[in-house]
Amino acid sequence: MTPAFADPGAVARPLYIVTPDGLADLAARLGAVAAAWLTATGFKGDLGELRLLPGPEGAVVGAVAGYGTAAARRRLRFGLVKAVAGLPAGDWRIEGDLTRVERAEVALGWLLSAYRFGSYRKPKEAGLARLVCPAGVEAARIMAMARGEYLTRDLINTPAQDMGPGELEAAFVALAGRHGAAVSVVRGEDLLEQGFPMVHAVGRASPRAPRIMEMRWGAAGPALTLVGKGVCFDTGGLNLKPSNGMSLMKKDMGGAATVMGLAQMIMELQLPVRLRVIVPAVENVVAGNALKPKDILTSRKGLTVEVNDTDAEGRLILGDALAWAVEEPCDLLVSMATLTGAARVAVGPDLAPYYCDDAGLVAALEAGAAEGCDPVWRLPFHDAYESVIEPGIADLDNAPGFGFAGSITAALFLRRFADHPRYVHFDIYGHTPTEAPARPKGGVGQGARAVLCGLPGMLGL
Repeated sequence: MTPAFADPGAVARPLYIVTPDGLADLAARLGAVAAAWLTATGFKGDLGELRLLPGPEGAVVGAVAGYGTAAARRRLRFGLVKAVAGLPAGDWRIEGDLTRVERAEVALGWLLSAYRFGSYRKPKEAGLARLVCPAGVEAARIMAMARGEYLTRDLINTPAQDMGPGELEAAFVALAGRHGAAVSVVRGEDLLEQGFPMVHAVGRASPRAPRIMEMRWGAAGPALTLVGKGVCFDTGGLNLKPSNGMSLMKKDMGGAATVMGLAQMIMELQLPVRLRVIVPAVENVVAGNALKPKDILTSRKGLTVEVNDTDAEGRLILGDALAWAVEEPCDLLVSMATLTGAARVAVGPDLAPYYCDDAGLVAALEAGAAEGCDPVWRLPFHDAYESVIEPGIADLDNAPGFGFAGSITAALFLRRFADHPRYVHFDIYGHTPTEAPARPKGGVGQGARAVLCGLPGMLGL
């Protein structure tokens, strides 16, 4: 499906947005009948609370939505759009004393709340409430964010039977084709010949050949390279996951899906950058030729890696991809991966933890996260743990038995391959475990809007 605003000239019903403190003034504006109706139904202006306003003949002529307190809005992102589900289908316009930033959040949340994954089941809704883009809000920018997020969600939500390395490649090529980008792909045994041994080692057991994909777009401006983990399904390999640990592993390509969604936003908005996107795509499955515990791999960079856990495969394929990424200069390198359970334990499913040593990038990214309603949290590249990822028998250990700081040690592992002063790594979850405003249960992008909105400060655009 495609997100869309209502036509700017549409005859739209008003949706009055009001805080508890502003309820009396709104009631006076709406008149005695509407005021009595709000009082009789117990409307208090709580965040996401909704009342439909009946006209003289019983038809819905408008609605009132509660905006709650500032504290309530801080606690529940996109909370206002809880009200959208109760609106009749048709066109609506926002009425209320909102700032431009607040109007933009409502507009984005409204579009994101309309997302339905309908590939395997027809959506129940006969129609949706459409929003006329509020005054002062850049419709094209909000639409680009929503379209990129829809792409990410669709990719993550698609089961592995229909989203293996080949299907992810098809989606990658289709994205490039829509925007005139160039694509190259290295597959199967060619990975060994062209210097991607760890990508090959992780994916060789699957009958669906491993591959690494590259997209290039833009002829001028600063160089931005995005790298996303594309493990289309992760059984854990010979270190097999238990069944409950495997149940969500169709989302293990969430890093790839997120950088593809971000690339969609960048290209649609025609940002003045030279964009390069790299996605290694594999399945981590069990077969006679599968990667084994204690195998030692020689990476593209020349670093040797002892495989102490075949279920820590994402950092292996990213190692080769990051090493390739920095073989040519770039002004900013960003990697995204559903990498560790430790990150989820640390910050939960709603925050996107990231690593970065550059204070200027951090400040711009944090500002972008606020603008894009895309919360992030900085974790440290803690140098004191560097020795933990050095097993002695090889240069690096892909799964140290340290027992602590699993997300940090994974990030340090990746930094050995990235070797770039302007590097940002995201350890995302890529999934909403329970229904939330503008975020249906299932696949979700994290960090992409933060990066998009932060790019002016990160790259001087």
